[in-house]
Amino acid sequence: MKKTTIALVALAALVFTQQAKAQTSENATSQTATAAPAAEKVTWDGFDQSWVNGNDRRDSSVFHIPFFTPSILIDCNFTHSFNDPADHTVVGSTALSRNDEMVISAVNLGGDFSYGNARGRIMTQFGTRSQVVPRNDLSPYRGQYDLADAYRYLDEAYVGYHFPNIFYGGMNIDAGLFMSYIGLNSYYQQENWEYQASYTSDNTPWFFNGIRIQMWLSKSLKVEPWIINGWQSYGMFNALPGLGCNITYIPKENIKMLTNDYWGTDAAGLIGRHRFHSDNSFFLRYYNHRESKSVSRMAFTVTGDIGFEKGDGVNGFSDDAVKGPAQYFASIMAYNKIWFSHNHCGVYFGGGWMTNPGRYLVLAPTGDASPFPNPYNPTQTVGTHPFTENPGDKFTGWDASLGLSWTPNQSVEFKVEYVHRQADVNYFAGHGGVTSPSGYTYTPIPGTGWAPDLVKAEDRIVAAFLFRL
Repeated sequence: MKKTTIALVALAALVFTQQAKAQTSENATSQTATAAPAAEKVTWDGFDQSWVNGNDRRDSSVFHIPFFTPSILIDCNFTHSFNDPADHTVVGSTALSRNDEMVISAVNLGGDFSYGNARGRIMTQFGTRSQVVPRNDLSPYRGQYDLADAYRYLDEAYVGYHFPNIFYGGMNIDAGLFMSYIGLNSYYQQENWEYQASYTSDNTPWFFNGIRIQMWLSKSLKVEPWIINGWQSYGMFNALPGLGCNITYIPKENIKMLTNDYWGTDAAGLIGRHRFHSDNSFFLRYYNHRESKSVSRMAFTVTGDIGFEKGDGVNGFSDDAVKGPAQYFASIMAYNKIWFSHNHCGVYFGGGWMTNPGRYLVLAPTGDASPFPNPYNPTQTVGTHPFTENPGDKFTGWDASLGLSWTPNQSVEFKVEYVHRQADVNYFAGHGGVTSPSGYTYTPIPGTGWAPDLVKAEDRIVAAFLFRL
């Protein structure tokens, strides 16, 4: 009986083995007969974009980990204002926060996850930028749960899926918190030529919260529609989402053009007020000889923005006795950078101009000059002497900067920069500061005899220390 059982088991194993071999042979024949799908094409494949203002400076990541590519960024600065404000507060900047102190502006940790066509990205943010940037978003005042604190320590967090073999280079759909491209500069200072951004960039959004669809339509063209909560807003101000689109065209390695266009209703409670904004940039690398020990590369970029708000008391580009005063945004900025010594050293210079009647995109001063609502007393603003942002309030400014950079390797950069900024109204922190007579927050604000010291101009020196891995 045992011998019979063993014989039957051996026979069954032999039959199974022969069937498996036959199936394997059939699969191999089928795979041979059907050609393997061609590798997916890559937009801008082979183009060096490390020279572009707002792009990653590295040629590759040092990490080679399956399913995950880490990112580590550290951004520190030391800045001195010749106005010498007593409270050390910087007004009108998202890159800088305090004078005459070593400041940890941003520590970003995270990276990109991928498995098959599934994708995700998480980047945290710690340091002063987690306080400076979210304060310019008033959408958390609507409803319950503090979105500013809930999202404060994230600068990117999204989940997505890559659809291959659609269009030229596939398509991504991502949902969550992602970076804005409006205003040319990157949110990460490691990717920018200058440290203190010109008005055009500093007064446009750094982030969007919503859905983006990235479509690579040809080797040179990407189109990216957005459906988002609003203009740099964690939440939504009114009933409608914001809509926008980025179009990026790179016909050659040394030329890049893009446009970002946005429409939304971003004035809290004013459902009839609509905002439109168009941001347009051109990049040209007009000299490139990396092997040269002297001048190794030269590039130029220019950006122009135009936009307006209309409805519920304001009237776009013109004053109207019935519809309200003009409320619009117009700006331009241009920069040039020259690299030396195999692209390890550089000098850059440039500046810009902005006008914004209604001040709806002007970075509001902080402290006792803050016009933001007081969450503990809805009838008051945070500051007792607020910088006004009423319809028709004028604001025009210009800026210029000159800087030197040294990049000993692709992971570290040191910058020294001189910046002049000017406005036609009192706006920047003067010697008295914007906090209190003593400069400390615990000093009571007197009813009379003191006000935030705002002045029309400032000159400053910035030293920046940047690391990326």
